[in-house]
Amino acid sequence: MTRIVVVGSINMDLVTLAPRFVDPGETLTGDRFLTIPGGKGANQAVAAARLGAQVAMVGNVGDDAFGQQLYDGLKAEGIDVSHVSRVDGVGSGTASITVAGGENQIVVVPAANGKVTPAQV
Repeated sequence: MTRIVVVGSINMDLVTLAPRFVDPGETLTGDRFLTIPGGKGANQAVAAARLGAQVAMVGNVGDDAFGQQLYDGLKAEGIDVSHVSRVDGVGSGTASITVAGGENQIVVVPAANGKVTPAQV
């Protein structure tokens, strides 16, 4: 079995589907809102696990509700989460994503992802 270690971000994606992108200072009614576990590293780990690899994830989540959801989601995918740490007093990474007309706009807040240390790796 292929063994893979992924070091990377673990985020909660906050996705709004909208008819178009907003202009500065404007308020627009969206069509739908979703929370989807994501992050470049976590997405790679999940994809590799689903393809049959034995995967370990190295990264951080916050001590918030998103952190628990993200941790549990990776574990449910069969990913070794023994190197995923919860950082006290820090939120989990988030990505605010607006999707309109097949395009997206993304603002990422690294939060706990920015606290990964060389010792963890």
